[in-house]
Amino acid sequence: MNLPNKLTIMRMAIVPLLVVVYLLKTPLGGNVYWILGTLFVLASITDYFDGKIARDKDMVTTFGKFMDPLADKLLVLTALIILSDNFLDKPYMWLPFWIPLIVLARELIVTSIRLVAVGNGKIIAASKLGKLKTATTMVSIIWYFFAMPYDIFGLNLTGWIMMGLAILFTVVSGVDYFIKNRKIIFESF
Repeated sequence: MNLPNKLTIMRMAIVPLLVVVYLLKTPLGGNVYWILGTLFVLASITDYFDGKIARDKDMVTTFGKFMDPLADKLLVLTALIILSDNFLDKPYMWLPFWIPLIVLARELIVTSIRLVAVGNGKIIAASKLGKLKTATTMVSIIWYFFAMPYDIFGLNLTGWIMMGLAILFTVVSGVDYFIKNRKIIFESF
């Protein structure tokens, strides 16, 4: 197994660790957000490096093409669900349940289109809008973990705006993805 694939697996291994840390939030106290944020940043860094190494060193594999985006989706959705659940304890960290649902719906649609394309012998690369969506979502989540727990209105407002932009890019990139690949979809009927 090459290094980029090992980094992808490491990112996937961090996902259940996030859940365990969150479930231990009472004994961890205020440190829980720093721990979650640090784990999320570490996982996000592996996302950057696995792709960069795979492309630069010509180590792109079929495993990586499918598992890397899956690892990203699991990481982001886990963090969003944790933050959504956390909203009940800390309303100033407002992140309603429908935000992870929008992200999940977009990811299921995009993944379905990719699977149809693979069935037709085509691989669809991530778009620039999709990468922008991922970047804004990850930065927003990091902001939530490190800045939002302090309940300072300016920090909270910034976090809400950042998450709003992330959701906007999620919807726009999903629609763009559908429109650009509609021919693949309709050919499969």
